[in-house]
Amino acid sequence: MPSSADLVHLSQHILWLTFIVTILLGALMQWSSFCTMGAVSDVLVMSDYTRLRQWSLAIGVAIIGVAILASQGHIDTSKSIYTSNRLLYLSTIIGSVCFGFGMVLASGCGSKTLIRIGGGNLKSVVVFFVLGLVSYMTLKGFLAVLRVSTIDTLFIPLGTSQDLPSILAPHTSVAKANLQLIFGLLIGGACVLFALAKKSFWQIENLLAGFGVGLAIVAIWWVSGYLGYIAEDPKTLEEVFLATNSGRMESLSFVAPYAYTLDWLILFSDTSKVLTVGIVAVGGIIVGSFLSAILTKTFRWETFHGVEDTGNHLLGGALMGFGGVTALGCTIGQGLSGISTLALGSFLALPGFIGGACLGLWYLQWRLERQLN
Repeated sequence: MPSSADLVHLSQHILWLTFIVTILLGALMQWSSFCTMGAVSDVLVMSDYTRLRQWSLAIGVAIIGVAILASQGHIDTSKSIYTSNRLLYLSTIIGSVCFGFGMVLASGCGSKTLIRIGGGNLKSVVVFFVLGLVSYMTLKGFLAVLRVSTIDTLFIPLGTSQDLPSILAPHTSVAKANLQLIFGLLIGGACVLFALAKKSFWQIENLLAGFGVGLAIVAIWWVSGYLGYIAEDPKTLEEVFLATNSGRMESLSFVAPYAYTLDWLILFSDTSKVLTVGIVAVGGIIVGSFLSAILTKTFRWETFHGVEDTGNHLLGGALMGFGGVTALGCTIGQGLSGISTLALGSFLALPGFIGGACLGLWYLQWRLERQLN
């Protein structure tokens, strides 16, 4: 059994590894313009599928990577927040649509907001605080009470974890670990094939974006779920995942960690408030983006252009804060980390994000046409 001092030392290693991975990720996303909202808008406005293929490649790599780790027994996907035995279908649908609509108004999702902060965008600093505040209210405040007493009451109870291998394993003669690998290779492989089907996509920027983002998700799963897993905590004598806010295995997500970051900053003198994987990831993305922007000479200050622009970003940040918590994650949290576990809720959230983004883009287009007329 590890001692308390050993756990502290291991936690520090976990946080440093997370920081390094997310610095590299932030730099990569800033340099390659990886963006979920951009992927949807490119398709709708210009019929350009390049960034959608980047996203698809990242999803495929993440699914395959997690499938390999899980099938080899290095991590257990049933011990994440995405694979509970309750399918919160209404919360997931409402939350993902709200988040998708909000990220259009706020010029990007949670991760893109951090990238833009690193690049000198002051609008995104405002979005950061609004998103963080509303997500905190949705986690633990009056919005949490409303959420838990209304939409969260509607769910489908499952007899097992909601990931596909866990659901199907009792009905087949195939072991869960093998099913994890089979489904991972099939679904992840299909996403990779879609991304690579177009020869014009085979450019270093696109390939690095897709493979890099996907591998970053896998890396944090390994750091949190394997390196940070303790079978028996010396204090509680129960299993624990070190340096996570949820107490479970975590990968990257950028909604609830906003709230935890604000909480840590505001209550810094409270010794019970400690750094976690989510908080460190927020800082790592900003630092990485800033370094990339400086090195590529793309750093520039940007602020609001008027009242409507300000209002859109305030509303967008609020919708993302509420929607991201309600849907159990953002386009990175559910759309990459969650879906890599093959959770049903993640497959439900993904079209919700896209649908919400489409509604947001159509709304902005309608507003523009009204102003021109």
